[in-house]
Amino acid sequence: MAGAGIPMWNPIELLHEGAEATVTAGRWMGKPAVLKMRRARGYRHPDLDRKLTRSRLSVEVRVLGRLQRSSFPSPALFDCDVEESWILISRIDSRPLYEAISDGSVGSETMEDVGALIRRLHEEEISHGDMTTHNILIDSSGNLSMIDFGLARVSPELEHMGLDLQVLNECLTASHSELEGAVDSVVRGYLDSGNDEAGNVVSRFESIRGRVRYHG
Repeated sequence: MAGAGIPMWNPIELLHEGAEATVTAGRWMGKPAVLKMRRARGYRHPDLDRKLTRSRLSVEVRVLGRLQRSSFPSPALFDCDVEESWILISRIDSRPLYEAISDGSVGSETMEDVGALIRRLHEEEISHGDMTTHNILIDSSGNLSMIDFGLARVSPELEHMGLDLQVLNECLTASHSELEGAVDSVVRGYLDSGNDEAGNVVSRFESIRGRVRYHG
């Protein structure tokens, strides 16, 4: 199983095997953990692929470290090897928001909390890059956390933060149409107790959404 040669790592279960990475659950030093190993992309030149992989992993490591220091609800960074293209993080005892919405466990209050969580991420000067309901987790008490920062940006532009909201908007529209007013709830939560910058991000999101509708 993936990562068998990593010290103190005991792989248990393959969680996901995709084009970008192999994700395995296990234990590291007795703690529940997740190993993500980036896969080589055959269609790219090997040198370019290695460069891009190192760059993405380096950013992800930097992001996780910053979030850990600020107590943002996200995986703790246990270990990594950028040259070997793997990262080892804590496993969060939660399920994807996707599942909770699908089985009717989520209402407008939770979606407002999602908006507040995204705003908090942006206040750390980080954009996510893949803000879907698979990358937001919820536990049995309704506490939210965020995972998978492989496409994140540090010190993002306003456009990138607006795109986080737009990606979630598209996800909610395509996969969770049964949850009425979900996007409005997210925006309310994002703006609640936020500063002027939060309003600027929402304005940019509305602009992006308008462009998508026009071109669609």
